[in-house]
Amino acid sequence: MFRPDHRVPTNASPAVYVVFQGGKLVSYMRSPQMCLLDEDIVQRDGWVERKRHFMGYWQEQPCFALEIEEKHDLDPMEYQLGSLWQILGRVDERLFSLAGRAAQLLDWERDHQFCGRCGDRMQLHPQDRAMRCAPCGTTNYPRINPCIIVLVTRGEEMLLARNVNHPSAMYSTLAGFIEAGETPEETLVREVHEEVGVTVGNLRYVQSQSWPFPNQLMLGFFADYESGDIVCEPTEIADAQWFHPSDLPMIPPPSSVAGQLIKQHINSLS
Repeated sequence: MFRPDHRVPTNASPAVYVVFQGGKLVSYMRSPQMCLLDEDIVQRDGWVERKRHFMGYWQEQPCFALEIEEKHDLDPMEYQLGSLWQILGRVDERLFSLAGRAAQLLDWERDHQFCGRCGDRMQLHPQDRAMRCAPCGTTNYPRINPCIIVLVTRGEEMLLARNVNHPSAMYSTLAGFIEAGETPEETLVREVHEEVGVTVGNLRYVQSQSWPFPNQLMLGFFADYESGDIVCEPTEIADAQWFHPSDLPMIPPPSSVAGQLIKQHINSLS
């Protein structure tokens, strides 16, 4: 359905757009695809663009990430400004991934306006998906932060935790960033012990997911509990408990890798 590419198309085929304004996603309320706007809608309202990136082809149509000027007042009867969180689970997983890709590309260009080596202004590379500094030759590509995310199990029970920064009472699987020099497996063991104080083993890689909050690649694992009592790291974990599938708290939607890990474990018990 989506074919990535970075070479700007030369044909005149009608395009589709994922549009942002002031860092907020623009959703068209009259479309079942919400965050995917047809070219005639974008042109009709005369929006002035600040940045655009060609992402590839959505159902064989050229697809662009587009940021428009904040001066435009959007009709609340037609458009809604929101975040990627608000469409998670409400749109097709592939469409959510496309919107996340658009957000990451626009944020990347915004955050790399100046060279970190010499301080000069950077420009988009004419051939590659990159920002390039002409004076010193530094080239920056879109950055992805690799993370592990793991469902720790003890028989039928699952170890789920509530993050101190999460606005809701949702309990999820444990996760953490891979540090320089670490393997994903080493990160998993370290993060679980740091966050909840337990030791795990029998690590099994399951699947990955691009996660645009803000630019992560989640590597999903299962792990078995080995030893230790739950001791939460108070700056990161508000609460962590063992939960049986028959008595679960609020958990992530199945469109997230955390939700998929939980679902796979429950299905394995039947």
